Amino acid sequence: MPAALVVLLLCFLWTRTLADSHSPRQSVLRVLAWPGYADDDWVHAFEKRFHAKVEVTLVDSDEALWARMHSAVPPPFDVLAANTAEIERYAHAGLLAALDLPRIPNRQWQQPYFQRLAAIRGLVEGGHAYAIPFTFSSMGLIYDRKQIPDPPHSMRALWDPRYQGKVLDFNSAQHNFSFTALALGYRDPFHLSPEQMRNVTRELVRLRRNLLTYYTLPEEATAQFVQHHVALMFGNYGTQQVEQLRQAGVDVGYVIPDEGALAWLDCWAITRNASNPALAHDWINAMLEPEIGKQLTQREGLANTMTPVSGEIAGAGPHLVWLQRVESVSEREALWHRIESGDRLRSFPE
Repeated sequence: MPAALVVLLLCFLWTRTLADSHSPRQSVLRVLAWPGYADDDWVHAFEKRFHAKVEVTLVDSDEALWARMHSAVPPPFDVLAANTAEIERYAHAGLLAALDLPRIPNRQWQQPYFQRLAAIRGLVEGGHAYAIPFTFSSMGLIYDRKQIPDPPHSMRALWDPRYQGKVLDFNSAQHNFSFTALALGYRDPFHLSPEQMRNVTRELVRLRRNLLTYYTLPEEATAQFVQHHVALMFGNYGTQQVEQLRQAGVDVGYVIPDEGALAWLDCWAITRNASNPALAHDWINAMLEPEIGKQLTQREGLANTMTPVSGEIAGAGPHLVWLQRVESVSEREALWHRIESGDRLRSFPE
């Protein structure tokens, strides 16, 4: 082969190598999140700014999030959003990467409480931070003011026979056992004794008498609430659901029950096998821009970690119980499957 052609061929191959190294396939960020956490305009702005492609996968429950993370080895995602209890679980399972905090300078805009990561259970282990707070809400009771003019004071209202067929509940093993434990007066709803677990299980079976159905996504709950004139709902998504229902024209109220309400703090984390850790840090940093926080609150009715908020928007109340890891995920899920499937009360031990 003539020397000139050899040179041309080498130049061509070198050019192809450079092109391949800058291929969009090398700049894909795979995000696993909840509805409202990665809106299209935020994604498009990020893609333009960092010359990357963002692929967003949405989940509707903690169980779905865990299943997605285990759908392949290594997990097919780079960044995920999860509550503090789940973050602790994922970190213990070795699924998360320690964060390089200097690469997230927008933390400076967060309220002091959210900057003190070590003070928030589940975010720091072995001196390494594994997640950054993003948004939070209580999980109180949402009620139709026309059907329930006086705000309910207890989670026990969900069992009130006056609301038979007019109650909505979130389809989740973890949260249902925990809020029912609160309703029964148990001090620690996340670590139930065998006797407490039996009592909670039987109460959840009894709750089915009042249920219209279970829901997963907030949009689904809004549609059911409107179509079937629901009276009362366990608000897993908290103030986000209140905002959606009001936008749909429903006059709803929101309360923190006297015995307390669960509350979640969702955070961004990077998976241990992220294909582009630098881009993953850039995503978390972008999600902490003050304008994103304002839009999150305006669009979803959720509190952000940058703007001081009070009252209903923050789910403020004297009895918020932040989510923790539970005594046995597998036991709760096995029991919940039986409850949801319709097993009769007599099939559960007293």
